[in-house]
Amino acid sequence: MSEIVISGYYGFGNAGDEAMLAAMIEVLTELASDIKITVISGNPEDTCRRHGVAAVYRLNFPEIIKVLSRSQLLISGGGSLLQDVTSERSLYYYLSIMMFAKKLGTPVMLYAQGIGPVRGTLARSAMRYIGNMVDLITVRDEGSLAELKRLQVVKPPIHVTADPVLAMHQVDKQIGRRILRNAGVEGNVPLIGISVREWKDWKHYKDVLVEAANQLAEEFGARIVFLPMQWPEDCAVSKRMAIRTKSKAIVLTEEYTTSELLSLVGNFDMLIGIRLHALIFAAVMHVPMVGISYDPKIDRFLESLGECHAGDLQNLDAQSLVEKVRQLWPTSKAAKQSKVEQSTYLRDKAFQNAELALELISQRKWGKANHEKNNMA
Repeated sequence: MSEIVISGYYGFGNAGDEAMLAAMIEVLTELASDIKITVISGNPEDTCRRHGVAAVYRLNFPEIIKVLSRSQLLISGGGSLLQDVTSERSLYYYLSIMMFAKKLGTPVMLYAQGIGPVRGTLARSAMRYIGNMVDLITVRDEGSLAELKRLQVVKPPIHVTADPVLAMHQVDKQIGRRILRNAGVEGNVPLIGISVREWKDWKHYKDVLVEAANQLAEEFGARIVFLPMQWPEDCAVSKRMAIRTKSKAIVLTEEYTTSELLSLVGNFDMLIGIRLHALIFAAVMHVPMVGISYDPKIDRFLESLGECHAGDLQNLDAQSLVEKVRQLWPTSKAAKQSKVEQSTYLRDKAFQNAELALELISQRKWGKANHEKNNMA
């Protein structure tokens, strides 16, 4: 039995990060059913309950060192962990966990990371130093590969794959229908989901989204449903926007599991999203999506699908957003098939992350066994 430790932004109520963890666990255990996984988490009890794996508190360094010392691999897993835009401290934290593992002789893999931006001089030096120590890197887009080259991280094998969540199986839409019904969404009307977030207290993009939501509700006879991805923070901004819509918009205020969120998105006719993983959920469930950019990761993901965003938070305008929705609603059968094929391609690329992780463990085990055999001889 192999033991793996997974490090990331888990246990903080972020639906995207929890989905990445769920996806990693799903695919790794599908490929190796006897694998033991321990997650470094901000809320170990919640992680154990939600994902059915062992967990240790992210600041309990003696326990982290203990689990790393007996493990065959540390996965620094998914998301935009290695950047210094939202927080410098988090970058150094994740790099320090990698350093602990390397000092203990435990292999390290960056798993489908979205790298950068890394702007600070010290941060770039730390990324270059520790990045070149790790054993294997997979990144979720070409932009992340370019960032690694800019940082001069060149020694480990590097593969461009896809976001871990894209490897997840589709889920039953009935779960989402039940949640929507309980929230007051009745009747056979088109549903437009909106995933919004607060950003730097900016007001313009929220005004635009409300204006566009009103126009889309009238034009398509649609019901607007706000889907918070960071709980409970996204609930507050969603409620403030929903109050301003002319039609009665619904805000889903509960904290949902990854399967529930996927099922909810599967019931939408269209998803308008600022949150990356709301867009990724739409791709998994083959739902047309319109992305709004606040970070290069949005642009990179949409480019992987052959799409572009409707605007960024500063220059977004209602008419451009509405026109983008019109272009995708309804999509032709041929266009829809093309999107399904692209999503399938990305699913295979996302699955490759787990295959490479397990291959790294096998190589290390084989190398160690061969070394011990030679010593005995």
